[in-house]
Amino acid sequence: MKSELNRLDAATRREFVLRTAKAALGVSVLPVASQMARAEGVGGGKAKHVIYLYMSGGMTHIDTFDPKTGATKGAKDPIKTKAEDMMLGGYMTEMAKVADKFAIVRSMSSKTGVHEAGNYLMHTGYDPRGTIVHPSMGAWASHFLGRATKTLPDSVTIGGPSTHPGAGFFPPALSPIPISNAQTGLQNIRPTTAETTFQQRISLMNEFDAGFRNKYTANANVKAYSEFYDETLSLMKSEDLKAFQISQEDAATREKYGNGGFGQGCLLARRLVEHGVRFIEVQTGGWDMHNDVDQNMTTTGGGMDKAFAALISDLAERGLLESTLVVLGSEFGRTPDINENDGRDHYPVAYSTVFAGGGIKGGFVYGSTDAEGRHVVDKQATVQDFVSTIGYAMGLPVDEVVMSPSNRPFTVGDKGNPITDLFA
Repeated sequence: MKSELNRLDAATRREFVLRTAKAALGVSVLPVASQMARAEGVGGGKAKHVIYLYMSGGMTHIDTFDPKTGATKGAKDPIKTKAEDMMLGGYMTEMAKVADKFAIVRSMSSKTGVHEAGNYLMHTGYDPRGTIVHPSMGAWASHFLGRATKTLPDSVTIGGPSTHPGAGFFPPALSPIPISNAQTGLQNIRPTTAETTFQQRISLMNEFDAGFRNKYTANANVKAYSEFYDETLSLMKSEDLKAFQISQEDAATREKYGNGGFGQGCLLARRLVEHGVRFIEVQTGGWDMHNDVDQNMTTTGGGMDKAFAALISDLAERGLLESTLVVLGSEFGRTPDINENDGRDHYPVAYSTVFAGGGIKGGFVYGSTDAEGRHVVDKQATVQDFVSTIGYAMGLPVDEVVMSPSNRPFTVGDKGNPITDLFA
């Protein structure tokens, strides 16, 4: 049995344990396994938490964070912001009010214009390979820093797809817990049987397992198996589960974020930060704007604008922004030229990302593109630099080599250079 389990890849082993837990306990939550802290903060930022806002589909940089006034301008004129030297696309009216609290990197460039590959790259810093899955940033943080809370998971994804790279080659227990819908929160966390039946199952399971656990107590896989059940039971009884219940927020707060899935996801992310969760990703689609970019920016862009501004303001008002890095990114930009369908097509040559909080300078612009947004002309930044900057802000040793189970060397962000100019 042990040899067969070891042959499975990380995702399959995780699925095996999830199914076992659901059969034995009636739940399907996999908390992060215990781990001793392995690294002191060595980065230049102050980020104890990260909220990664991922714009799936390829966000148009010209209509958001790198507006132009010439032939590639689009339907709306650029607008002034609270930051003296920062202009935004005309759809970003709410973000303009908090522009003094975030920085823009306008010089991003990637080598891939394919959604799946670009998505994977923006989550891991590595190109996809058929022979290995690389860790996402939440898993890297858990690996180096250990547990952030006693009962809640270290990492959560909200609204993201099942294709998220998760823990990669790290133990499956470092995978983020997925929340498909922020308004329904964490599902399958309560027993599906009566309390007496549930306790009988626990006792019977422990009775069956006792001999095996005692015999192989030094085995890492057996230890992880035992910790999985102990931590699942702890999570099920924890008062911290209220962190996932955005219904506890008043109507005015929920409206401030917007009633769509992305807005409510950002609200849930703020609640999770308050309860100590280290890494939260909120993902939203709708950015693959091959058709009618103006109409799509009004809806999708408007929702993002409102939610981002609300999140930044809310974190600042609660004294959480300096300890929380908020990052906004997408797999690539979109063409400066409008196509025959009034849309913009894939364009990895130049695009923008946004950083706020966690020691980031507000009202700051890093790098630039030419007058039409076609090419980076100053301070080009790669995806590896972007990922390494997140790690640097969290205090991770981004240059430290970690060997995978296949004995290959890897680092946070694949040897990217953190954009240290972003930090105050």
